[in-house]
Amino acid sequence: MSEHYFSADPSSPARHADLVTEAWDRELPLRTVSGVFSHGRVDLGTRVLLRTERPDPDARTVLDLGCGYGLVAVALAHALPHARVWAVDVNERALLTTRTNAAAHHLEDRLHVCAPDEVPDDLFFDEIWSNPPIRIGKPAVHDLLQRWVPRLNRGGRAVMVISRNLGADSYQRWMRDQGWSCERLGSAKGFRVFEVRPD
Repeated sequence: MSEHYFSADPSSPARHADLVTEAWDRELPLRTVSGVFSHGRVDLGTRVLLRTERPDPDARTVLDLGCGYGLVAVALAHALPHARVWAVDVNERALLTTRTNAAAHHLEDRLHVCAPDEVPDDLFFDEIWSNPPIRIGKPAVHDLLQRWVPRLNRGGRAVMVISRNLGADSYQRWMRDQGWSCERLGSAKGFRVFEVRPD
């Protein structure tokens, strides 16, 4: 059976590759690992996401949903020095690598890395950022969004990027059918960036 980046516990040997990228005017050296999404590179969707939008400087509690090796979480923690950032993934290797990157950037006190069920039930977010794992299938993605979008604080928003070829426009229609506001912030390289608000 082939192994996917959304496997909870990848069994293949871990191969590391370091990279340096830029997010919101800051250079970020990061470690990546095999068995985790976008090993050895910054995927195009995440690049479009980071170029299209910036976090609200007033945000104080922020979630990186599906954190991978931690690029967006680390970028958020640097961009929002007064915020607490939560990085969530089902992939244990992703969580370990995100912790490694948080430590390398001296962010351990504000960047909390954990599995979804380890997030406190009473914790709500000003912003959620995500390049969601669309390839897990629409029913699973719908469940993911229905679990986390309602955990936004009043006035909060989710910012997410979805490939047009993987159903971005149908996801936008579905999110609006849930009663959420879903506006397109930008589009580039075959990707849509959406701002979702539950209220």
